[in-house]
Amino acid sequence: MPFTVTMPKLSPTMEEGAIAKWHKKEGDFVQDGDLLFEVATDKATVEYSALDRGFLRKILIGEGVHAVVGQPVAIFSVKENENLASYIPETVQSTESTESVSEKKIIPQPQETASQPVVSISQPAFTPEPPIQDYSFAFPIGESKERVAASPLAKKLAKEKGLDLHSVQGSGPGGRVTSKDLNLAQPDQIVSFAPREKPTIASGSYEETPLSPMRKVIAARLQQSKSSIPHFYIRQEVNAEALGLARDQLKNSGLKVTINDFIIRACALALREHPKVNSGFNSVSQSVIQFQTIDIAIAVSVDAGLITPIIRFADYKNLGELSVETKELASRAKIGKLQPEEYKGGSFTISNLGMFGVSDFVAVINPPQAAILAVSGIENCIRIRDGIAVIGKKMNITLSADHRVIDGADGAKFIKTVQKHLENPAALIV
Repeated sequence: MPFTVTMPKLSPTMEEGAIAKWHKKEGDFVQDGDLLFEVATDKATVEYSALDRGFLRKILIGEGVHAVVGQPVAIFSVKENENLASYIPETVQSTESTESVSEKKIIPQPQETASQPVVSISQPAFTPEPPIQDYSFAFPIGESKERVAASPLAKKLAKEKGLDLHSVQGSGPGGRVTSKDLNLAQPDQIVSFAPREKPTIASGSYEETPLSPMRKVIAARLQQSKSSIPHFYIRQEVNAEALGLARDQLKNSGLKVTINDFIIRACALALREHPKVNSGFNSVSQSVIQFQTIDIAIAVSVDAGLITPIIRFADYKNLGELSVETKELASRAKIGKLQPEEYKGGSFTISNLGMFGVSDFVAVINPPQAAILAVSGIENCIRIRDGIAVIGKKMNITLSADHRVIDGADGAKFIKTVQKHLENPAALIV
């Protein structure tokens, strides 16, 4: 008798997933326990093994295609040649009618009916304007041509005034440049504009890409966080000269640690000293969550969005241990192989964009946590030392805090303690 395999629920927040890879093909006999497919969930890519044996007769959801939890993804049969003609699950959605997660559509003209937004957020719906074909400063669509169609008067005036006919779009028949178009023309240059590359699509064309399961959850959670949590921010400049020297000295001694490892260690010690920051907020019971362990989540950018692997008991680990664990978790996060216990939970988050060289930014709190630290890049700066201007190093850090849980004074004390540790990194090594 035929039977279906449905999209499993692989995380508590999972509502749909995308088939990342099939490990069996149609016609294969599958034993119970065999790896059947991989699912890209809202958190990670998870392997799914068959629960029953049988022949894989038809794949209903192809690779890269979304399916909601409980939706049939494949049809199996106990016998190899059983007739499937009369077996059509009610909720089957053919892969032919479902777009790939990564598929993009170029839409030169707006659709008559607007699609429903994937994530419910309170902002105006996207209403595309018709792509612009006729606009004074727009380029005509098509291949560039050295010869410009222009009226005799336009050519005469352009020559007299030293104007480049290639630099203007004609308003006459077939794009012919007329004398009235010359007020938009540019001066003729020694380096000619011709032949000029021209766009091949109309101005205002756009493309839409469906959100991945992870990106949908990120959009919903951060929209909710920014809308419902009363954020306040505290910025602090850190003198990063000693920090850079300490890292280089350890590197020369064979211990390869990063600036981020120092930051994790500094935050862990600061959270131990200021436990109010190591807290959260329960929006249901309207109560403060006082976390009893210091479990620091590290924001890691992945192809599908953002995930936060967690360094548990961070205050009990030395710099080398933090470095090894962070690298291992980040590498597995990038390939979607984290276990649920490695990314669920956490009491505090660090978001470091220093590797991109940004000067400053603020981060959005990851609920139910009450605080997150944004870390910028290390930059050169001018410092006065013994009355002389010298080149120094600085790094900006910004604490985003939930004012329902953390007062400004508590946030200020915390970030000053972090600053103290980072400016005296030798204490972080012991």
